[in-house]
Amino acid sequence: MEALTDTPLLDQLERGPWPSFVTDLKSLAASKAAVGQLLGQLEKSYRDRWNYWTGTVLNLSGYGGGVLARYSDVRDEFPKVAQFHTVRVIEPSGYVYSTEALRELCDISEEHSAGILQLHGMTGDVLMLGSDNQSTHAAGEALMSKGWDIGGSGGALRTISCCIGPARCEMTCYDTLGLSKFLTDTFINELHRPEFPYKFKFKLSGCANDCASSMMRSDLPLIGTWRDDMKVDQEAVARFIEQNGEEFVIDNVVSRCPTRCISLSSGKIEIDDDNCVHCMHCINVMHSALRPGDDRGVTILIGGKRTLKTGDIFSSLLVPFMKMNAPGDWDALVALVRRIWDFWTEYGLDHERVGEFIDRISMASFLDGIGLEPDPQMVKQPRTNSYIKFEEYSAPRMYGEPHQQPNVVDREVIGPEAGEATGSSSRQSASDEAAKKDSGAEGKS
Repeated sequence: MEALTDTPLLDQLERGPWPSFVTDLKSLAASKAAVGQLLGQLEKSYRDRWNYWTGTVLNLSGYGGGVLARYSDVRDEFPKVAQFHTVRVIEPSGYVYSTEALRELCDISEEHSAGILQLHGMTGDVLMLGSDNQSTHAAGEALMSKGWDIGGSGGALRTISCCIGPARCEMTCYDTLGLSKFLTDTFINELHRPEFPYKFKFKLSGCANDCASSMMRSDLPLIGTWRDDMKVDQEAVARFIEQNGEEFVIDNVVSRCPTRCISLSSGKIEIDDDNCVHCMHCINVMHSALRPGDDRGVTILIGGKRTLKTGDIFSSLLVPFMKMNAPGDWDALVALVRRIWDFWTEYGLDHERVGEFIDRISMASFLDGIGLEPDPQMVKQPRTNSYIKFEEYSAPRMYGEPHQQPNVVDREVIGPEAGEATGSSSRQSASDEAAKKDSGAEGKS
């Protein structure tokens, strides 16, 4: 066994009340010498406050991505981690594993890499850490022979992740597991062959609790919702009030409704469904008494991402509601996605996420480019400045055009009686005449 490098900074991470990854890696280093040197390089990074890894993408046979190659900049000091690559493995929908599947992953990891598995990365993949240039290809072959597939990396579709949905949750509004598998199979080429300006992520959540963190961490979140009335079981409401009291319901349900659409009267819950935003808070508190409605589907958002280049971006509403219960509904979603990809890949800049692309060209231009009609529910916030120049009222002046008074259109609808009384017709004629004179004067100069 190779002696471990002194790691005084890492040792401090073992002193807290919670389990530490440092303890686990020290234990693993007894059988994997590379892990001991990995701890040594990490200690050096903590001490020097510098990242000593160089990263790139390593392609397996038949794949354009999926392996994050990491090369040590201090390989002379830590030669056993000169190459310490990460293989991304597509996880099962909803992270539902059998013990047999987990043992397969562990066996392959111990044989072909450092024996370190991360469950799961930000995209959702299983991350298998610690292989070198040769063993990475052997790991890939071993994974594929067992039916596992390699995840995405680079400018490609990333591994699709979803909440556990109908497997365990009675609040889910669509089949997150089935749709996740369908989208993975449909877009497998876009996942394995990087062809996009930058990464693109789906995340699927069965309801507005958003257990997949889709709104903040994916380019196209699919969040389950419903559009009919919420279901209320008044007998269950009465039992809940008997157990917890009316004051608890008022403090924790009624007063916390963001649109004040819930009221409690004579021991019964009344809901103004027209003003309900389906946030799920009341259902989370009174889950035996309140349920989503029966007309269920998804709300589709666009453009979420984490920090990296231009800061965090929350998703914007794209489609308020779409049924997602039948294969025909799934095909309609695929058609929408392909229109988004066609427009974004045609006009997006290198390393520009679709949310950044929308910020650059405006949501109006994006909707026009993908052939989607605007909807009032897409408005992110009310307009705060009423003085806006519209193209039909003030046409833009291109370089080299003569300076002339823009056309003026009277936006008020005035009847003939008011026109005669105010002389609006004569004022319009005078305005037109003045515009002609102004234009003629500029032409002479």
